[in-house]
Amino acid sequence: MSALWIAHVTVTDEENYMKYARLATEAILAHGGAFLARGGRNIWMEGTPRARNVVIRFPSVEAAEACYHSPGYQKALGFARDASERDLMVVEELEG
Repeated sequence: MSALWIAHVTVTDEENYMKYARLATEAILAHGGAFLARGGRNIWMEGTPRARNVVIRFPSVEAAEACYHSPGYQKALGFARDASERDLMVVEELEG
């Protein structure tokens, strides 16, 4: 069953975050991820708003988790940790 990787992000250092985004994109695509939303317009209805929201579909929860733990993505995270405040989750999609 496919899974969605959902990130809510506030970028605090644009230059380093763009380094993260470039490396993370490579790792995500290598693990079968497909971007469904990447920034863009959003309307925050509840909770703590974040300016940047990303949704990526992976073939499975396991593929999303493997991507996160992969050397390529971990290298990317080195840039994101000090360049953003982030919430990240993976949720399994419903069949249909």
